[in-house]
Amino acid sequence: MFGRPKTQTGVALFISLVMLLVLTIIGISSVQTTSLEVRMTRNEHDSILAFQAAESALRDAEAVIETLASTADFTDAGNNGFYNVADLGVEQAWQDDDIWANGNSRETETEIENVAAQPRYIIEYVASVLREANAYQLDDPYAASGGDRVEIFRITARGTGGTVNSQVTLQSNYGRILD
Repeated sequence: MFGRPKTQTGVALFISLVMLLVLTIIGISSVQTTSLEVRMTRNEHDSILAFQAAESALRDAEAVIETLASTADFTDAGNNGFYNVADLGVEQAWQDDDIWANGNSRETETEIENVAAQPRYIIEYVASVLREANAYQLDDPYAASGGDRVEIFRITARGTGGTVNSQVTLQSNYGRILD
């Protein structure tokens, strides 16, 4: 009975259970990190899609401005997406959510795929300014012809990404000589 080994105490089982617990925690952490990265990538994709849709609306608005013959269609209340710019201190047309929701803005001609809503835009008539380059070549710069005046417009475009929660609003100013 001298050579009889000691009975097992279960230390190997305890260590293997602890190791299994540590591996499980590492696995769960990896899954959470991966799902977070997937959500971040999806949100970035939606943001880029919304930006590109808004850029497309800006280009469509510039094309519309190039076809204008006069500024008579621009009103304070709005006329099919054409507005006069509001006075300083008054809410601007592009800040009014009803304009975007109720169809008082213009939808782009080009249809964008994979977006929750097609991009929209409004054009605001800002001012008519005398072209500086030609003013000094004229006898009377204040009696300039129509060709020496540049009409200034502000374009506001709103693009939506893959979900309605991803929206981008872009603005640009555009000047054109109306004949």
